[in-house]
Amino acid sequence: MSNTITVGKENSASIDLYYEDHGAGSPVVLLHGWPLSGASWEKQTAALLAAGHRVITYDRRGFGRSSKPSIGYNYDTFAADLDAVLTALNLTNVNLVGFSMGSGEVTRYIGKYGTKRVRKAVLIGTLGPYLVKAADNPEGVDVSVFAGIKGAIAADRPAFLIEFLRNFYNFDVTGGKLVSERVLEDNFNVATGASAIGTLACVDAWIEDFREDLPRNDVPTLILHGDADRILPPDATSRRQAKMIKGAKLVELPGGPHGVLWTHASQINSELVSFLA
Repeated sequence: MSNTITVGKENSASIDLYYEDHGAGSPVVLLHGWPLSGASWEKQTAALLAAGHRVITYDRRGFGRSSKPSIGYNYDTFAADLDAVLTALNLTNVNLVGFSMGSGEVTRYIGKYGTKRVRKAVLIGTLGPYLVKAADNPEGVDVSVFAGIKGAIAADRPAFLIEFLRNFYNFDVTGGKLVSERVLEDNFNVATGASAIGTLACVDAWIEDFREDLPRNDVPTLILHGDADRILPPDATSRRQAKMIKGAKLVELPGGPHGVLWTHASQINSELVSFLA
């Protein structure tokens, strides 16, 4: 039996999520960012296993080694996919850890399914509460920005992705110090291997409104964010979200880009391990 969980069908093909399930102890489910895969958690997986956790990673539909359907790239479906994973593996008292796009799964899952299975939540480089500028959301970004991103992906996906990854790591500042060209190359290969349809469709998911999901989060929550994040600047995201989740703890990583799982792995790991202990 291969380690996949079937979450749906598109025509004659099943939609299967590739997952890995290692170790024993208090379970941690790691939800990756766009446009990468569960493999992007390698430094955290090692640290969490060493700290005595059971660690589960899976690839979001359309990404990594999961199926690449043309449908389902919205947070209600992503949350249902997460619920299917938790149900299939019979996980309770679980720690949900989401990075970037993965933070949206954590938030929407809790919004839709509540916290009966959830012990603690961690949001790293978080997406919420709502990215789009509106009358009731003046801190948001003009919606035309996201239309521009979609246009650039549609025109030349690989060219967009390499540029995105440079900004993901603030490579002009951190390159050769905190992150190598080889890491960029590896991430680029994973990113270009993702579904072209899914890569584009996810941009619409980023701009979903999470403000109604947030009050349903009643578990201890840690938010970690690089203060030099160019992809999701903390003013528009984590600093606001921390105020909207009761008792949430916000830790900012000085000089941290968006891709802190790699560049600031030791700080992320020590915060994670102590919070989840």
